[in-house]
Amino acid sequence: MKNKLLFTIFFVLLSVAATIAQTKLKAIKAGKLIDVVNGIVLTNQVILIDSNRITRVGAGITIPPNTEIIDLSNATVLPGLIDCHTHLSFQAGDNYYEDIFRKTPIDYAVRAPAYLKRTLEAGFTMCRDLGSHDLIDISLRNAVNDGSIIGPRMLVSAFPIGSTGGHMDITGFNPDLSWKSNKDFTGVADGVEEIRKRVRNNIKWGADWIKFAASGGVLSEEETLGKPQYTFEEMKALCDEAHMWGKKVAAHVYGTEAIKLALKAGVSSIEHGSLIDDEGIQLMKEKGAYLIADVYIDDYILNEYAKKGYPEKILNKERMVKKMQLINISKAYKAGVKVAYGTDAGGYPHGWNAKQFPYMVTFGLTPMQAIQSATINAADLLDWKDKTGSISEGKLADIIAVEKNPVSDIKVLEEVKFVMKEGVIYKNELNRQ
Repeated sequence: MKNKLLFTIFFVLLSVAATIAQTKLKAIKAGKLIDVVNGIVLTNQVILIDSNRITRVGAGITIPPNTEIIDLSNATVLPGLIDCHTHLSFQAGDNYYEDIFRKTPIDYAVRAPAYLKRTLEAGFTMCRDLGSHDLIDISLRNAVNDGSIIGPRMLVSAFPIGSTGGHMDITGFNPDLSWKSNKDFTGVADGVEEIRKRVRNNIKWGADWIKFAASGGVLSEEETLGKPQYTFEEMKALCDEAHMWGKKVAAHVYGTEAIKLALKAGVSSIEHGSLIDDEGIQLMKEKGAYLIADVYIDDYILNEYAKKGYPEKILNKERMVKKMQLINISKAYKAGVKVAYGTDAGGYPHGWNAKQFPYMVTFGLTPMQAIQSATINAADLLDWKDKTGSISEGKLADIIAVEKNPVSDIKVLEEVKFVMKEGVIYKNELNRQ
């Protein structure tokens, strides 16, 4: 009798364990599914998910017993979106000088988890973060990875590297002000050897990417904007050092000549690129570099930043960039440069990342190309194409859904209704069975 009872208990426990294992299975019924690899929209598809990965995709698939069914038959399903240029540890506040003088790294760090949650709920399951101070981005990435906070998967770059007096430095203020007690805890660097050390420091602290300023920029008080802020030798040393450690390089760069220098030095992505010319476009194609043009933020800056107390010199630079950007970026798109999605979120509110899609279409991409820039193209740039970027067998279950077809109306991506990251549902405002 005792042996029979033990056998019965064992059988029950085994059955419970099997049931628990089977509940890891999910099936999404997709009314429409955007196949970003082939650039087509499929209908009546089933996506089978085991734990965090996609196991099968197709029409007429038999759903196994004890599978959780997620009914998105009245929606359009697509891969989780990827934003390749964010600043998740920061968001421009209501006052320019208050951001600089009154907020500490702790102020930014305690607010950042809310920014990550908004970004994920907006449908962005992965982000590359291109510049943070005090290693906040490293901590955020690690906290997401270990499940401490909710947010998109992150690749981070730690301190952005730049020259003394350049875009990555603090300029225009009293020189007696001391911004850092630890002068080594910065990205400001001059000369080949110092630059190499900054690269090594960032990698030591945990950077996935290296980001540097090849030219001036908009949201700083130095006034060069487009002119190179490093020599070719300095840029080449930076890229060589990063590549030696197995890291790719992103170049913040607006100016025509600086773009060409950065490409020749070996960068993998051009961030902004507003003043690119025909020669630069051709060089981008030859080098296979990606263009990441943040074409929405200009309007936000011009509409809002005067209210925030930003100096007129900054607003004037933005006016010039906006004037030239439409012409040059449209030309680059038309020429067929590789395009990945990046918004500079943080310069405007996090969670608004998808507002850039209609602008990219206005600049010359088709809706499908714009979607591909934020999925399969972005994953390719980030070397994650074998893990995410499309709804394909074996890839992570990073899946979102919207009510209408974004290929017909790209603006619907601003209203994502369903978000799954690695098989876990973080948002579902659609029917569920």
